[in-house]
Amino acid sequence: MMSKLKIGVVEDEVIIADNLCAILISLGYEVAEPVATYEEALFMIRNEKPDLLLLDIQLAGKRDGIELAMEINREERIPFIFLTANADVATVQRAKEAEPAAYLVKPFNKNELYAAIEICLFNSRKNKEEREQADSLVIKDAIFIRDGSAFQKVKFADILYLESEHVYVRVHTIERKFLVRSSMQQFLEYLNPKKFLRIHRSYAINIDQLQTIHADHVMINLMELPVSKNYREALFCRVQFGG
Repeated sequence: MMSKLKIGVVEDEVIIADNLCAILISLGYEVAEPVATYEEALFMIRNEKPDLLLLDIQLAGKRDGIELAMEINREERIPFIFLTANADVATVQRAKEAEPAAYLVKPFNKNELYAAIEICLFNSRKNKEEREQADSLVIKDAIFIRDGSAFQKVKFADILYLESEHVYVRVHTIERKFLVRSSMQQFLEYLNPKKFLRIHRSYAINIDQLQTIHADHVMINLMELPVSKNYREALFCRVQFGG
């Protein structure tokens, strides 16, 4: 018998969290104990290992749901849906940087929630299957990238940075560039999260290749790459503390 899909709820309003959990259970999902803060959410994710997160943007504590989503993308890389009462331009623009599977504006009904969850899970499975099919093959310290009719071996250490181009990722290496059909988030799943870090919606870098760090950009191989404010803190923490 197939196990139930487990969903994690990150919501700082107790009544809303309890209501969400009741709806999810009625829809047939397993639900982890809801949490209200950034720190509690990370603990829950690492211990409960949910298949999907329902993530409120406004959380108790100093860090909000978008910051949590950025951390999930860097370390855990599980799909999530933003839940929020805010649909203003500034919030939506910040949320887009985190690449959520969906964005539900409160109040929403049971059918809207169910549809968002099922579409999110379907796309997550589809993306995983597509990754397993084709344009690249990962081994211990390198990735084979399709290059015409052949596959070219690219060592992780030789990758300078990644550049997102719609449904493709351009892989910049010391010697040349490769174009891979993938989203940035999907491609980063192939790589060591301790070595590769997202610095912008369109860029991720190999930490070992960094030459210079400025407030709004970095230099790699004489190339200037922008640093988004949503990723700046993680970059400086990684460089300062080495992890």
